[in-house]
Amino acid sequence: MEEKKEIKGPGLVQTFWGNGRGKTTSVLGTALRACGNGFNVHLVQFMKNGASSLEEQIPGEIKALQTFQNFSFKRFGLGDWYVKGKNYEEHKKKVNEAFSYLVSCLEKDYDIIIADEILYAIQLGLLEEKKVIELIKNKPKNKELILTGSHKPFPNIFELSDLVTEIKKIKHPYDKGILARKGIEY
Repeated sequence: MEEKKEIKGPGLVQTFWGNGRGKTTSVLGTALRACGNGFNVHLVQFMKNGASSLEEQIPGEIKALQTFQNFSFKRFGLGDWYVKGKNYEEHKKKVNEAFSYLVSCLEKDYDIIIADEILYAIQLGLLEEKKVIELIKNKPKNKELILTGSHKPFPNIFELSDLVTEIKKIKHPYDKGILARKGIEY
């Protein structure tokens, strides 16, 4: 029987934010590395939407990670984009559902828990920043917690994080009218 891997040292808090492309891609690279080294990784995706079915839009990188027995994920969203003043209550309900689920994940046998797009939920007013601060403060010492999302900085969250990476856009194909391409951007 394979011996259970443990994170050497304390489980840290990592935060990836900024206006550039690659926040989720960066943390999924960490997930790939961790899975390859025997760690249990769980991805919780907030506000994943844009298709009529959440299952229809599972990106290729998650499909690839699903080949690892020690990778799992759960997605939350409405299937449409958040539009200020239009569908606030529905999105807020889904975000709170995702957050409750995320909190429950801290008690499970995951080494690394990724809260993808949680910072956008705060930026859009769908989740209170203080809830995420409490989550960080109450995180078990042996769990790695990774947060992504938002173009807006959150200094209070950054202060509690052990690693903060800003993904900054310098140039993007969208600026020239090139839309996201399957297999490259999603």
